[in-house]
Amino acid sequence: MSAAYHSHTAVTLAASSTSEHRPLIITLFAVFVAATLGITVWAGRQTRSASDFYAGGRQFTAFQNGLAVSGDYMSAASFLGIAGAIALFGYDGFLYSIGFLVAWLVALLLVAEPLRNSGRYTMGDVLAYRMRQRPVRTAAGVSTIIVSIFYLLAQMAGAGALVTLLLGISSDGGKILIVALVGVLMIVYVTIGGMKGTTWVQMVKAVLLIAGALLMTLMVLWKFDFNVSDLLGTAAEKSGHGSAFLEPGLKYGATGTSKLDFLSLGLALVLGTAGLPHILIRFYTVPTAKAARKSVNWAIGIIGAFYLMTIALGFGAAALIGPKNIAAPGNTAAPQLAEYLGGVGTTGGAVMLAVISAVAFATILAVVAGLTLASSSSFAHDIYANVIRKGQATEQEEMKAARWSTVFIGAAAIVLGVFARDMNVAGLVALAFAVAASANLPTLLYSLFWKRFTTQGALWSIYGGLASSVILVLFSPVVSGNEKSSMFKGVDFAWFPLENPGLISIPLGFLLGWIGSLLSKEEPDKGKYAELEVKSLTGIGAH
Repeated sequence: MSAAYHSHTAVTLAASSTSEHRPLIITLFAVFVAATLGITVWAGRQTRSASDFYAGGRQFTAFQNGLAVSGDYMSAASFLGIAGAIALFGYDGFLYSIGFLVAWLVALLLVAEPLRNSGRYTMGDVLAYRMRQRPVRTAAGVSTIIVSIFYLLAQMAGAGALVTLLLGISSDGGKILIVALVGVLMIVYVTIGGMKGTTWVQMVKAVLLIAGALLMTLMVLWKFDFNVSDLLGTAAEKSGHGSAFLEPGLKYGATGTSKLDFLSLGLALVLGTAGLPHILIRFYTVPTAKAARKSVNWAIGIIGAFYLMTIALGFGAAALIGPKNIAAPGNTAAPQLAEYLGGVGTTGGAVMLAVISAVAFATILAVVAGLTLASSSSFAHDIYANVIRKGQATEQEEMKAARWSTVFIGAAAIVLGVFARDMNVAGLVALAFAVAASANLPTLLYSLFWKRFTTQGALWSIYGGLASSVILVLFSPVVSGNEKSSMFKGVDFAWFPLENPGLISIPLGFLLGWIGSLLSKEEPDKGKYAELEVKSLTGIGAH
């Protein structure tokens, strides 16, 4: 490959989005969205009971659920955020891929099978089995909704970046309108399709995303005669950082604080998956615990292959486009690379841009639907049916409550998404992981594996982990104090130096659960724990 080729002038976004191809781009994009909506309407007609709405009737096979789990997990953060992070920060950006993948082993080894055996629809079912129902279900519902909204912010930011790129919108008003449109679509998906519609959309989207990433990976490697060393060398050269681009420390290593930030990020990524509500409810859609375990195995294989491809996408964007031409925070690196590979200003480039962007948008919608479903299910099943109505609600009333809560959660996500529209989606998702690992994971693990655990311990763990992680995020550089990347520009009320709170809030969540249980006057129900232990390990009596 000639040096002249590699010094090819990198493309800017403005030059690429030619008006002559805009109608073709919009048409292809609209076809993808219409197709996913069609699937949702079709599945919605088969949603008749609460089991259908919350768990897809438990009719999905291990492979189907594995595909849907990977579809749920490979979010805008995976496709847009990681590619952008690698393109801008090289080796340090790739750490997101490693963290997201390793996290699956924690989910498989500790949570997947016991959760499927012990619960029915939500995380609250597991916690309430041996605790006092109303306070624990309320805490589980609140935690689920807050974690889901944090995760939704990332998807909203990704959608805003993507659609504004496609439509050539640069105004703030246009970006806000796009975020609102995504929120409305998300509400439609969940209220009509429930878990069945969401699962089918996630399966279709996972296949499309893997196919799109594979095509782009092969095209990137072909540009470099399948010589990975040449690809990495050119990326380092174009980055302006030389060999430092391929070594640790470009983003996390300049100071002691950034090294602590790296530790905090790694802890949140590895432990967060096992506490994410929209991933946890996926284990209820299969008929048996064995199928739940197999579906996680399938998911690990699919997700592992995808994250390997993010290396080619990220370093490919750095080598072929150049970090200088990828606008911070990097969310448009993958679509820009797609257009470059198809030919800038050509029909091929327009088609590649439209198809890859449509796949990424379908990714966002599928994940957003899964998140909204998790939080609306938790509100309807845990808070409305079991706390407000004290177990007296009918299935129809519960489903109606779930649909109304979808509207309110969607509205909250739209409002917050407007403020998060200029942030890197991988970083935003890492915050959701930190909150999930601080509030949900300690409580789940203690419930399943510690017989001394009490209701007070569960409440201290959930609320303590939740409050500490959210407060530390609010007073971190993510929200204020950094003119380039903060959510609120022009103000500075940050006193917590780290961008991710996991290093403090995750150990605190575990510690509070332990102290709360030891100080509790309530005597743990050892009979209930023995029942839960047998049920979680064997599946006897599982729904």
